[in-house]
Amino acid sequence: MTVGRLPGRLLVTASVAALASALASCSGLNLETAATEPPRADCVDDSPPCVQARGAALKQMLADPKRTWVREPANAHAYAAGVRLFAFRSRKRELSCDELLHGKREADAAPASLSGPHSGGLSPAQKSRGTMLAAEVSKELGAEMRRRGCRTSA
Repeated sequence: MTVGRLPGRLLVTASVAALASALASCSGLNLETAATEPPRADCVDDSPPCVQARGAALKQMLADPKRTWVREPANAHAYAAGVRLFAFRSRKRELSCDELLHGKREADAAPASLSGPHSGGLSPAQKSRGTMLAAEVSKELGAEMRRRGCRTSA
């Protein structure tokens, strides 16, 4: 009976070793790509790494002379984090009328995104803060558009 168990034990041991090796190689790939990925603007908790990631993402957005972030898609977590909305607010005087309109539409749509089916994992408080910030940013962008005489439709 011991002879019959020995190959099974070897098979289990080999399987565990192969799984551990595969996981180790995957984690190495994630570390490499994490170092080259841009900072995430959708981290929503208050842990130091998350706060640092949001700050880095905001700095990167504000430093982009072409403002490519304006047209990038956003999700509920990005609105809850507030980074995009703060970027729109910070750059409102530099944005074109078209970019202001895009930002206002995005801010107006944020509450629906925050309460929609893709807002999983967000607390009611995070959703509420994101909704309030979106309303403030929408109001500010609208005021900037009126000040400049921008068209409100495109």
